[in-house]
Amino acid sequence: MDKIIVLKCGGSVIEKLAECFYSNIQALQNDGYKVVIVHGGGPDITNTLKAMNIPTEFYHGQRKTTQAVLEVAEMVLSGKINKKLVNNLQENGINAVGLSGKDGNLLTADFLDKKTMGYVGKVTKIETEIIKTLVDKNYLPVIAPLGKTSDYQTLNINADVAAGAIASALNAEKLLFVTDVPGILNEEKLIAETTPEEIEQFIESGVIHGGMIPKVKTAVASLSEKLEEVMIVTGEKSFLDEKKFIGTKVFRKKEAVL
Repeated sequence: MDKIIVLKCGGSVIEKLAECFYSNIQALQNDGYKVVIVHGGGPDITNTLKAMNIPTEFYHGQRKTTQAVLEVAEMVLSGKINKKLVNNLQENGINAVGLSGKDGNLLTADFLDKKTMGYVGKVTKIETEIIKTLVDKNYLPVIAPLGKTSDYQTLNINADVAAGAIASALNAEKLLFVTDVPGILNEEKLIAETTPEEIEQFIESGVIHGGMIPKVKTAVASLSEKLEEVMIVTGEKSFLDEKKFIGTKVFRKKEAVL
């Protein structure tokens, strides 16, 4: 199969995507990559819940999903955000198709912790055929992170986790977390590359904090024999310089310097 690159677009950056983001995708496609996008939508979900006076709470940075919250999350993710991102891609000459993890049995999930988290899921199985069919026909799949159980209960899945699972299942060459920051920063200076061991040290020292912590932990968990590096890049500026990626690369390990 052709080389695959998976991009995870955070909900906070979708409204801020620069024109160069779309030209970067076209450049990747011209370079032979088949591109897949998984998106989040946390800020829009929060705003919609507030507007509808639906209470929401978080545990360890992850939203507890009640039945009412789930209905809003599906409406926002599969409806508003997914279709807006698809439309933006199409406006920029990219042949995109929107779907959720429920379509084509793409993401089968199970409850992460029903008592504590409600209708939040963990991925248990991925049916990649629908993605492969689309990219083989030169469509760009745009995936909302929803899944369903074996008995067809819809579950809300963390977008970072969904992107990592999809990248692994597709044997993707690269996984990019597209954010509203250039990458991992240390006193405003970009860390160009790092390892899982260094990331743990950065978390302990406070260099990595807040919302970046789950992102880097998911990046580390996504690494495999096939997926040897994951990148954290910005969607507000170009993340490509010629064919070189700009951001923070997370490697499984650095080669020893002789």
